[in-house]
Amino acid sequence: MVTGNTRPINIEEEMKGSYLDYAMSVIVSRALPDVRDGLKPVQRRILYAMNDLGMKHNTPYKKSARIVGEVLGKYHPHGDSSVYDAMVRMAQPFSYRYPLVDGQGNFGSVDNDPPAAMRYTEARLAQIAEQLLTDIDKNTVDFMPNFDASLEEPTVLPARIPNLLMNGSSGIAVGMATNIPPHNLAELCQAICYLIDNPDCGVDDLMQFVSGPDFPTGGTILGTDGIKSAYATGKGKIVIQAKAHIGEVDNRKAIFVTEIPYQVNKAELVVKIAELVKDRKIVGISDLRDESDRQGMRVVIELKRDAEPQQVLNSLYKHTNMRTSFFVNMLALVDGQPQVLSLKEVLKNFIDFRHLIITRRSQFELKAAKDRAHILEGLKKALDFIDRIIAIIRNSENGDTARKNLVAEFDFSVIQAQAILDLQLRRLANLERQKILDEYAELMKRIGYLEDLLSHPEKIYALVKEDAKDLKGSYGQPRATEISSQGVIEFRVEDLVPHMDVIVTLSERGFIKRVPANVFRLQHRGGTGIMGMPTREADAVRFLSVSDTHDTLLFFTNRGKVFSLRCFDIPDDASRIAKGTAIVNLIPVTQDERITAILDLKSFPADHFLLMATNKGEIKKTSLQEFTAVRSSGLIAMDLATSDELVAAVETTEEKDILLATRMGQSIRFPVSELRTSLRASGGVKAIVLSKGDEVVSMDVAQEGTLVITVTENGAGKLTAIEEYPQQHRAGSGVINFKVVDKTGEVVASKVVSETDQMMLISADGMVTRTQVKEEDPSHGIPIMGRATQGVRVMRLEEGDRVVAVATF
Repeated sequence: MVTGNTRPINIEEEMKGSYLDYAMSVIVSRALPDVRDGLKPVQRRILYAMNDLGMKHNTPYKKSARIVGEVLGKYHPHGDSSVYDAMVRMAQPFSYRYPLVDGQGNFGSVDNDPPAAMRYTEARLAQIAEQLLTDIDKNTVDFMPNFDASLEEPTVLPARIPNLLMNGSSGIAVGMATNIPPHNLAELCQAICYLIDNPDCGVDDLMQFVSGPDFPTGGTILGTDGIKSAYATGKGKIVIQAKAHIGEVDNRKAIFVTEIPYQVNKAELVVKIAELVKDRKIVGISDLRDESDRQGMRVVIELKRDAEPQQVLNSLYKHTNMRTSFFVNMLALVDGQPQVLSLKEVLKNFIDFRHLIITRRSQFELKAAKDRAHILEGLKKALDFIDRIIAIIRNSENGDTARKNLVAEFDFSVIQAQAILDLQLRRLANLERQKILDEYAELMKRIGYLEDLLSHPEKIYALVKEDAKDLKGSYGQPRATEISSQGVIEFRVEDLVPHMDVIVTLSERGFIKRVPANVFRLQHRGGTGIMGMPTREADAVRFLSVSDTHDTLLFFTNRGKVFSLRCFDIPDDASRIAKGTAIVNLIPVTQDERITAILDLKSFPADHFLLMATNKGEIKKTSLQEFTAVRSSGLIAMDLATSDELVAAVETTEEKDILLATRMGQSIRFPVSELRTSLRASGGVKAIVLSKGDEVVSMDVAQEGTLVITVTENGAGKLTAIEEYPQQHRAGSGVINFKVVDKTGEVVASKVVSETDQMMLISADGMVTRTQVKEEDPSHGIPIMGRATQGVRVMRLEEGDRVVAVATF
């Protein structure tokens, strides 16, 4: 009930709303950097204010207090310490790999000495910081009102340098934190160029250029596992070790520490070593002193005569901050939302941002050039009729009248007429006239270049690359941090990929994709399914496989060639209705071949075999070991007659039976042991005698106690006990498997399943149905029927659609 100026509120809701507002304010306006320029708001405001004051790298220093006051008064109405602390950090060469502020005076030290008060220190922009502000006056970025709407400030700087990775960032927000290490600019520039040329590259490709973080304090990174994890997922643990060597001082062994891990306090490190020696946790040290000066770092640890230097050094690494871990969490704001990013995603966001900046700059310059060309066109015309124009001006009462008379007489625009009125008499000289003509010619060239650039976005990427190369040449430096891989297990791709059941589909036109299996919910038999792959005219889904992301997939072509691909190498499509990726981008299938069978393998046991069947009824058995190392160009798996095609492949053992099914509803079952093991490049032997017009469509491994599920192209299907398929010798005509009539259509596949299995059917139009082989309610399940029956409807199809693939799991 509202009374007067008071109203009742729910304290829980009020606290929740207020806290969320506060949390988002901290996240967006204080703690997290923007992925585009790598800056937090206070840092951005400091650099913008310094630029506004004209404090370039080649101008005199100004008092830090002047800069802080400018930022506080215009853009950042918070405490002066927050602004000064941020500016000090940007000036510290041990905090920033490439300092953005050029400081003069005491800005602190690696020993954690505090900086002098702002009234004593002076600063100006570092030269590289000006690259963050380049073209800011050319409408390259959006501006927003400052805190009191009296001025405007940029929402982001038009950063020409990849500052987020170059200098890194750290910050604690509400419920989240960011910790991004600094990197070498030259390496980042190379990676940017490579990513522009190879947008589908992976983490390993980028790591050819960005080998790892490059800390301003140097040190050595131990191993590459943490780096690869951080670059692939945005999170990882990087172990950094101080750089030390063993030498001699006054004929006595000593350890010299010349570089320490990033963000380690050197003074505290020396104190810690002294405490460990005092507590006898480290023995063998006789003296300890810090000899660091402006030439560099040098901590000398003298050893006793009987000390073993390497043992002492190992103890120092174990018990002190001479070995630390940097926990990478690459969290930044993307479109105003916090997001954990991989190395590729950070670089891609920067490239896209630079593309936008250059586009907006070009649009600004094009408009300015056209405006100037418009004026020059008027001046050119005016010079041709200068006597008449002078007469009109002399006979006009005032400037406004003269301008109107010029517009009326010569069809000038108002802008051109004003430019003529502003023309100085000296411009009438022949030399000045030629300058106008030359300027106009240059402008037209510039306009043509800019219009061509804006109409071909790919050319803008070339400019992004040129910028990167220029930055590398101007500011590139050798790495400060070494990376050691000694004793570290090499990172594998599968370490980043979780085990997950996925659906792999391949279309008739060769588009392949994988999606999580759980996107297809279970349905009862006879359903219409859900869209699993969009199809185009003359394209239809051909294969479906249920696999684990770590499985190996063997792809067999109609001509008996085999290719190998790890399941996680197939691009992951989160959407089940995505088209997928052309398989020719993953395996080199020639134009005159097509994939006709896919086999999913978890391992390659020595006692297992690969069986391949052709549509003409031939079969071949080869040791599975022969396919453990399929080269990227593929291998010959089976020698085929010109008129024959490979249609199926399965993995089995010697003790099992094999079941082949034909399109016209015949089948044959015989022992695998009847087949002799053949070499990989040999042909097959007869498996089944086919009637005229019939062909083999599927093959599966049979064993007692299982069921055979048979599905036809019109969506009919049934279960049959395996015992109803008598064991025969190969090369027979087999027995009936399904009563094929016009209503059912021809057989698509026969699969051997158990009662607990699931089945997925996919149609030519991309509809997918996932169902249990056997359900508790028999009316919803697929019935067990005899071989010579027509089955029941297992999938409802739209007119003109047909079932093309069946997978069980």
